[in-house]
Amino acid sequence: MKFVIAGGTGFIGDHLSNKLLEQGHDVTILTRYPPKGKSGTMKYVKWLGKGDKPEKEMEDIDCLINLAGRSLNQGRWNEKGKAEILDSRIHSVEELIRIVSKLKTKPKVFINASAIGIYPPSEHAVYTERSENRAEDFLGTVVKKWEEKAKRLNDLQIRTVLARFGVVLAKDGGAYPLLKIPYRLFFGGKIGSGKQWMSWIHIDDVIRALLFIVENEQIKGPVNITAPNPVRMDKFGKTIARVLKRPHWFSVPSNLVKMVLREKSTLVLEGQYVLPETLTTNGFSFLYPNLYSALQHLENIG
Repeated sequence: MKFVIAGGTGFIGDHLSNKLLEQGHDVTILTRYPPKGKSGTMKYVKWLGKGDKPEKEMEDIDCLINLAGRSLNQGRWNEKGKAEILDSRIHSVEELIRIVSKLKTKPKVFINASAIGIYPPSEHAVYTERSENRAEDFLGTVVKKWEEKAKRLNDLQIRTVLARFGVVLAKDGGAYPLLKIPYRLFFGGKIGSGKQWMSWIHIDDVIRALLFIVENEQIKGPVNITAPNPVRMDKFGKTIARVLKRPHWFSVPSNLVKMVLREKSTLVLEGQYVLPETLTTNGFSFLYPNLYSALQHLENIG
């Protein structure tokens, strides 16, 4: 199959493109900054620049995946930073709509990255793709606008999937390398109340889920990309401590986190209990359904 990945040079994009190449697929990466002097089977096409026409390199593709957008962890959430986070997502989808409208043969499926931040933070609610509650904070507003824009691909008769990612765990990126640092230094412990939910997923299951979506034509609309067993933050920390054989004792109060991170503190002090109902009802099987086994694998234990 022929895949095009927008924003494919990032954390998830690297893992996905490597797996696709391993399976023998053709992969084209849309990026602002194509690498120079890099050879191999991966094709890089420049986009989002003045005069760029990536559609010339995208005929007869089977799947278009959009992972583009400024990282939520990059910089402060001041007015400028928040505008860049939103604009980078909206602009990338608008450009993909323009590109696809120019193609003679449309891709069979479009997968747009999204986030479980669309659901309101709660210590008690359980969310699936059928849940209608929407968060009204900054992240929730970004995700809603992002998804509404991506849904316009449906107008072009393309199967559109909104991949709502949870907290992705990997050795080389995402939240885990940062979360385990205090435990390596023997200062790990509860963050805030510890009661906030963390809906996590192992990077290998992220990639497998995306390929599962491509292969199963009945799947469309929102899909929660999370493991089936969310945990509270305190248990998450205790599991890191157990795997690394370190203590879990040092508490970081909510007020301190808010003082340091300000509005961005919601990323660690609030959470949602999100279940991957669409994946499980369609027969997807997780390699790492439980946190302990997932972290053991990341640490090459067991």
